[in-house]
Amino acid sequence: MNISAIAMFFVFVIITLGITWWAAKHTKTRSDFYAAGRSIGGLQNGLAIAGDFMSAATFLGVTALVYSTGMDGMLFVIGGTLGWAVVLLLVAERLRNLGQYTFSDVVAFRLERKPVRIMSATGSLAVAIPYLLAQMVGAGALIQSLFHLPYNLAVVLVGVLMTLYVTFGGMLATTWIQTIKAVLLLTGGTIISVGVMAMLNFDFGALVSAAIDVHPQGPAIMAPGLLFTDPITIISIGLAFVFGTAGLPHVLMRFFTVPDARQARRSVAYAIGFIGYFQSLIFIIGLGAVVYVSNNPEFLTAGGGLIGGSNMAAIHLSKVIGGDLFLGFISAVAFATILAVVSGLTLSAAAAVSHDIYANVICDGDSDRKTELRISRITTVVIGLTTMALAILLEGENVAVLALIALAIAASVNFPVMFLSMYWSRFTTRGALAGGYSGLATALVLVLLGPTVWVSLLGFEKPVYPYAYPTLFAMLANLICAYWFSVSDKSQRALAEAESFAAQWIQSEIGPVQEK
Repeated sequence: MNISAIAMFFVFVIITLGITWWAAKHTKTRSDFYAAGRSIGGLQNGLAIAGDFMSAATFLGVTALVYSTGMDGMLFVIGGTLGWAVVLLLVAERLRNLGQYTFSDVVAFRLERKPVRIMSATGSLAVAIPYLLAQMVGAGALIQSLFHLPYNLAVVLVGVLMTLYVTFGGMLATTWIQTIKAVLLLTGGTIISVGVMAMLNFDFGALVSAAIDVHPQGPAIMAPGLLFTDPITIISIGLAFVFGTAGLPHVLMRFFTVPDARQARRSVAYAIGFIGYFQSLIFIIGLGAVVYVSNNPEFLTAGGGLIGGSNMAAIHLSKVIGGDLFLGFISAVAFATILAVVSGLTLSAAAAVSHDIYANVICDGDSDRKTELRISRITTVVIGLTTMALAILLEGENVAVLALIALAIAASVNFPVMFLSMYWSRFTTRGALAGGYSGLATALVLVLLGPTVWVSLLGFEKPVYPYAYPTLFAMLANLICAYWFSVSDKSQRALAEAESFAAQWIQSEIGPVQEK
């Protein structure tokens, strides 16, 4: 048992619980709970956004993919960076100007509020749950390795802490935890990468050659094809990253924490810089783990596998670089990464239920704010219990693969509807519902019938749908249905929605709507 790692773990837990206590004292209103009182500046929000994206799926999962498959893992690295260009160019400013707390505010701006909010909230939950599972599975493996606790108990521990952060601290606590975690993760990733390169005299070619020499696949790790062999999967992954990033509800919520659209743009600009830098370190960390971890008996099981699974490659490498003390630091940072991301995800899922469904559908926009916050906190507890149970069933799954499923659903459901509502004047309620539900149904059915669920979880020999990701077909289903059901809608409601597009466009340019 690593005493230094455990000590740093408890230090972080105490600090974050202190932040939550402080934030709870400053969280009095609905705006405080959902949007941190719109008081976050561009730099801090950029760090928090980067913290949201630099999750366990990135630090543990993508590093594991580079460790296992080499160049194919880089598709996750490049795609994860490119997606932010879409957010910066198409989404950030308009989202801040049109919305209040969730992306459903934007989609429902000129469409029929109740049915559109139900559809949008459903999409938010469908994205949040698999993304939460990715973090929880990574957390379980990390705590299991760190404390030598049973995996199930480790998952429950993380779930309880996550629930406390969100229930009492809201977005303010989540933002500060994400900010601190982003700084720590950038620092830790830099130290690991510099340590790896220093052992090879800062010769990147020597790192590649050494990885090829010891990897079971040899030179094949520097060419595509070990993980993805068909163009459908590659296209689906690309679409998931580029458009799914702009459809992640917990990331979109961050744009409502800044005071204006200018700070929203600055947030994304800072986030792109931080994320791009960190993603560039992942390849070095992954190859470094191949060289210094894969053949080191200290980190291998009796059967020759990596202790804790491939998701622990970066954690084991940290011990090679800096011994037990640095291992403790990186373990605490990885745990901070998981807690920060699951807090943001849980808050977005709770907001979908309390703000979108309860406040704007059940109460028709005239809800009691204390009741709304209470429902949000109850939802947080329910989501925490649900994800704990599912994460226990998915023990051992690669966390990057699970997170990519969430991105695929976000690209298939949320992004097309949000984009069309902001940029296409003929987009109607009927088109939004047809597109959103068809994309969601297609994505969920194909995920269920694909190898991740049908084979890995349900135990069947072969998947019905041969590809791991549904993005290409589900996104097409959304766009085709949204277009057809919009242009064929000749109702008076559709005409009124088209006429109101000009007002929406003006609002998206001049500033945010007044809060209700």
